[in-house]
Amino acid sequence: MQLGFKFKNDKPEILIKEDGDALYYKYFFNLEESETFLNKLYKETDWKEEEIKMFGKKIKIPRLTAWYGDPNSNYTYSGIKMNPNPWTDTLKEIKKRIEDKSKISFNSVLLNLYRDGNDSISWHSDNEPELGKEPIIGSVSFGEVRKFHLKHKTKNIETIRIDLDNGSFLLMKGKTQQYWKHQIPKTTKKLNQRINLTFRVIQ
Repeated sequence: MQLGFKFKNDKPEILIKEDGDALYYKYFFNLEESETFLNKLYKETDWKEEEIKMFGKKIKIPRLTAWYGDPNSNYTYSGIKMNPNPWTDTLKEIKKRIEDKSKISFNSVLLNLYRDGNDSISWHSDNEPELGKEPIIGSVSFGEVRKFHLKHKTKNIETIRIDLDNGSFLLMKGKTQQYWKHQIPKTTKKLNQRINLTFRVIQ
């Protein structure tokens, strides 16, 4: 069993000190749970390899994605229009766990499958109109540990760098998406797959 499991309900680490609210629960799910969820999500999810247009050319985004949620929780990012698949029992179970902790009701989730170190997501903010004025993002990670960076958009504040551990839960809310951007960078290290779920509230 993961060593930190008994500390699962500890107070979270506060990642940013101003212009937002980001809380990190390192050992939210224990090791056994995390491995079970990783395997179920990999098999059950309707993964897609989406394309975006850059400089007039279509390129594949460097990860696989899927969109699930309540009916009519449609979502568009980077020109990709996504209609929700219905919730699976696995997703419902994970959603309930983070809702019990955060006291927030999520109605949708974007799943990302990072197959190896070449898969990544560049600097961005989750600030699409569908997410409202102060977007709430509940990010859950299973599988390989990946580096996560947070950078302020206007102030000369040192970039925050943490590891998103297997079974961790990162909650970003308030003005975080307005003032901060984040990324999962590429790496040359040989890494196994990671599944990240970013639960959202579509307005």
